[in-house]
Amino acid sequence: MASSDPATLFRRLPLDGPVVVFDLEWTAWEGSRERGWSGPGEEREIVEIGAVRLDGANGLAETISFDVFVRPAINPILSAYFTRLTNIHQTLIDNDGLAFGEALTLFEAFVGGPDVPILSFSQDPAVLRRNCALNRLPCPFEEARFRNVVPAIAAAAHRRAGSFSTSDLPGLFGFPPTDVAHSALGDARCIAAALRYLTVGK
Repeated sequence: MASSDPATLFRRLPLDGPVVVFDLEWTAWEGSRERGWSGPGEEREIVEIGAVRLDGANGLAETISFDVFVRPAINPILSAYFTRLTNIHQTLIDNDGLAFGEALTLFEAFVGGPDVPILSFSQDPAVLRRNCALNRLPCPFEEARFRNVVPAIAAAAHRRAGSFSTSDLPGLFGFPPTDVAHSALGDARCIAAALRYLTVGK
């Protein structure tokens, strides 16, 4: 059985300095997850980028946040399924959404210099890179900067990776929900709260 000692579980995650935790919401349809987005015209286009910067020298305290909505190009009309899941409405995207390239530039500026690690929950980095390819843009982040927190969190919870989502983290570890589930910023904060709980104890 994997060790439950936080020092062991999280030693491969760079949590001793500034770090960014990010999360994405992307287009989805009824059954698209089960199909692996293989239906006609289905692509995981980013609709929201949310992130928090944490200070590892101060108990992983949040120092600044980032939240941007993005207009999908291939499927500009959000599905009713996606809206029910995320509470992101078409009018919000039409009025406040940015083109992906503009949102990516803002996110790159938020992350900062090349020494700042980027933590995520599972497949978000692959989705980000896919969106860069769909928009014919280079990804501004080297793949090695991304760190997946799922293996360490799964081991701490004694759960199989893939058997839970970010919205399950408060229930798994007993800390209060941090924000609205299935929003990119809310999920980024939930991941950050789990990391604080498991490494700092608060």
